[in-house]
Amino acid sequence: MTPLDAPTQTLGDLDADTAAQLVGAAADVALVLDEQGVIRDLAVGSDELPADQCRQWVGQPWVQTVAVDSRQKVEELLRGDAQGGAARWRHVNQTLPGGPELPLMYSAVRIAPRKASGRVVAFGRDLRAHVALQQRLLKAQQTMERDYWRLRHMETRYRMLFQVASEAVLILDAASLRLEEANPEAARLFGEALRRPGWTVSEAFDAESATTLQAMLAAVRATGRADSQRARLTDGRELLLSVSLFRQEKTAHFLVRASPVTTTRPLDDATGRERLLRVLEAAPDAFVVTDAEGRILTANRAFLDLAQLGAEEQARGQPLGNWLGRTGVEMNVLVGNLRSSGAVRLFATQLRGAYGSTAEVEVSAVSVAAEPPYLGFTIRDVGRRLGESASSVRDLPRSVGQMTELVGRVPLKEIVRDTTDMIEQLCIEAALQLTNDNRASAAEMLGLSRQSLYVKMRRYDLGDLLADNDDQ
Repeated sequence: MTPLDAPTQTLGDLDADTAAQLVGAAADVALVLDEQGVIRDLAVGSDELPADQCRQWVGQPWVQTVAVDSRQKVEELLRGDAQGGAARWRHVNQTLPGGPELPLMYSAVRIAPRKASGRVVAFGRDLRAHVALQQRLLKAQQTMERDYWRLRHMETRYRMLFQVASEAVLILDAASLRLEEANPEAARLFGEALRRPGWTVSEAFDAESATTLQAMLAAVRATGRADSQRARLTDGRELLLSVSLFRQEKTAHFLVRASPVTTTRPLDDATGRERLLRVLEAAPDAFVVTDAEGRILTANRAFLDLAQLGAEEQARGQPLGNWLGRTGVEMNVLVGNLRSSGAVRLFATQLRGAYGSTAEVEVSAVSVAAEPPYLGFTIRDVGRRLGESASSVRDLPRSVGQMTELVGRVPLKEIVRDTTDMIEQLCIEAALQLTNDNRASAAEMLGLSRQSLYVKMRRYDLGDLLADNDDQ
């Protein structure tokens, strides 16, 4: 700070009021402190500052009216002024009662520098606009950095994609058609000539294809798009070319994609049939072809395993009903449905092995109208899925629809017996439900003795009979 040359002559006649006006006008906030650093008076020279809240600092030590991180700065201001040092400006965050912190730039000046106990005037400048501008600048810098790193990451991803792409990609200058960049696949496809200075893409193609390429580039330059075209390299290889236009930094560029044209020979009928037969032979499900009467013409290995046969010759010419179906009638029903409807899906039955084993299976079959006609059967073992063991008992039919499905597959005597058991079980369940599981009332409702009811409940595994043992 450069002092006045003649302060006594220019300011020596100022009275206290004039000095107060001068101090108030010289700063946004002016604090008058005693020798202990206690605020004795203040002046607010800015209309934007809350004067009423600032006046609550009067009577408090200055160091207690600032934020914790600013107290050391206040002590340094007071200590530097007491030692007669040059006035320094320090950023101090002044606290407002019940409000936010007030950023101020302070400089302290002792009124009587030659006296050890003179008063001190602290001049403060409002830094809120400056702090707001700094925060905006910081946010703008952070936004720019985020955008920069986002662009860097995008560039890295696209650069990696450009390098690992299995398709040859060339980037050309739209004006001169000179190569600007090429990925490794393009270098492999076009050879070492691509790295030669001044190389143009037209050099790699024969005369006719070069003309085609020029026409594509002209169409893309005019309309922005063009259909893919085939072009032939000078060594005879044929490529499929696609061209697109993009702009970067006010410069137009062509993106050329090239991929070799591969010709695949379609399978002839003989090869397709041979592969189909190999798949059917190795399939995990049994597959059988019979004539219209159900006699086996051919069978795959899975059927031979289920039927416990060592070779296909043991099954060829034999009726499929020797192994498939719970009864002889069931196979006749299956063949009859095939003749009438042409196909049967998920027909549940049983397959018997030559040595007595049985397997629960599902059959899907189709009738082929040929000369002579024949039938195809796909047989899938579902025993593991159903979770049935060799000693398991067949579930009772629970509806008329299920009961009618048994016709032709199960003898009538068994259907009647199972239906009777089903009705008896349902009646007992209904009686127990109506009597709220009162066994005595249920027996009376059904016209049975309690002992007979317990016997039937044990037979059908209904309810917990332990609770009734004490009543017998």
